[in-house]
Amino acid sequence: MKLTKNRTYLLCAILLSGLNIQAQPSKPTLGNEMLDFKTPTFNLQLVKSSQTVSELRPTTVPDFDFTPHDRIEKRSAEGFYHLGDLNLRVRKISADKWINCSTAANRAPVVALSPKNDNVLVEANLTSILPDSLPLQVIRKWKKEGDQLVLSFELTNNSNAPVEIGALGIPMIFNNDMNGKDLDQAHAQNVFYDPYIGMDAGYLQVVRLSGDSPVLLVVPEGKTPFEAYRPLLDDPTRRGITFEGFHEWMVHSKAYADQEWKGVEEWNAPTSKQLQPGEKYTIGLRFILTDKVENIEKALIANKRPVAVGIPGYVLPQDVKAKLFLSSPEQVSSIKTEPEGALEINKQKPTNDKWTAYEVQGKTWGRARLIITYADGVQQSINYKIIKPEKQVVADNGHFLTTKQWFDQPDTLFHRSPSVITYDYEKQQQVTQDPRAWICGLSDEGGAGSWLNAIMKQLVEPNPQEIKKMESFVNQTLWGGIQYNKGAHKYGVRKSMFYYEPD
Repeated sequence: MKLTKNRTYLLCAILLSGLNIQAQPSKPTLGNEMLDFKTPTFNLQLVKSSQTVSELRPTTVPDFDFTPHDRIEKRSAEGFYHLGDLNLRVRKISADKWINCSTAANRAPVVALSPKNDNVLVEANLTSILPDSLPLQVIRKWKKEGDQLVLSFELTNNSNAPVEIGALGIPMIFNNDMNGKDLDQAHAQNVFYDPYIGMDAGYLQVVRLSGDSPVLLVVPEGKTPFEAYRPLLDDPTRRGITFEGFHEWMVHSKAYADQEWKGVEEWNAPTSKQLQPGEKYTIGLRFILTDKVENIEKALIANKRPVAVGIPGYVLPQDVKAKLFLSSPEQVSSIKTEPEGALEINKQKPTNDKWTAYEVQGKTWGRARLIITYADGVQQSINYKIIKPEKQVVADNGHFLTTKQWFDQPDTLFHRSPSVITYDYEKQQQVTQDPRAWICGLSDEGGAGSWLNAIMKQLVEPNPQEIKKMESFVNQTLWGGIQYNKGAHKYGVRKSMFYYEPD
């Protein structure tokens, strides 16, 4: 077969997408000596030199590790993040520029300290591995409190001038890296994790791919709001189809909002923290286990965490009166809507002694949030996306799919026309080429969603013009294209139409 320019590009894309290129450390810096601790819920192993996590295994399933211990040798160099690291942006109040620093940048041994009480497993002064210009002392502790594991950081302004902490992030390094693993390995070893960026009531849930027990919940310890969730783009671990990257729990994000995120609407208002000379500031996270996903809310309530449940959810059509149920050990002191008037919320009659019910209705199209303040000062944010009334949303959906996403142009190499093809909303254009063959190939999960959506819309709100287009798609592209109409594979379905199959 003679390769045309298009075929050559496609072949290169396919070959490159299949390579498993893993960033390699220039030199191992973490060291091989480990510290082992056992709590009622976890078998914890720390790297002795850095006191970051090497293993975090539940005592009930000791052969499973929530962290990527299987890659610790490859991820042992400077720049690779581990659970227990800290990122900071700090400046003196009188300065213009931020000092950027990370405990992952310099893997020299930390200064181990003698624990002052029995519940502290290990303690270290991290100041020596941070820039000399940083006007803070940073002490990290791993603690056992009751059945649970706690990570805390104590920051002290050791200068003679006020300082501002403009960004403060705790990397959340759990084993979501499936690079180079087959399905069975990923199913047994890996996790997915999802954030609720809910300020003082925020938490991270870490769920095993198998769905088996236990589920890990990371919650604030003390005043440690979950303000933002930042991707750790500077971690060298290769990202791609089988690894979306690591993220960090951001306690403060103002320095990013003023620079990299300028003009971007955040889920929560960005904040910073000012410390006077000699002032201390302590933040931390608590690690909780529960048996299954269905019991996450129960576990949070049992641990005296505020919980919100929205019915039917948090994407709210303007003609729908939704329900919001709140459970907290403290009474609700106030509820504020941002922007003002975007949401209407009314308290309902109590249904039981654990949950308080509210009716919520969206008034203004766009993003909105509720800020709930409890009697103890804890603040919880609940974000909504207010959309048009349901009937209008369905009509707009069908119109968009059969106009903006309607692909009707010569496509002699791949035969995808006419069709409803994938659309990149940020670029405001159809996706006709992509390294992931299924995205623009009209099949599999990534490529079939758009045309399936367009067909299902007709079941709810049929439109003659849209139906006519979908009939042409079925007769010309689906039958004989996506689905074989003859030969040994008749009625079989192709994974993708974005490949060359000679006649």
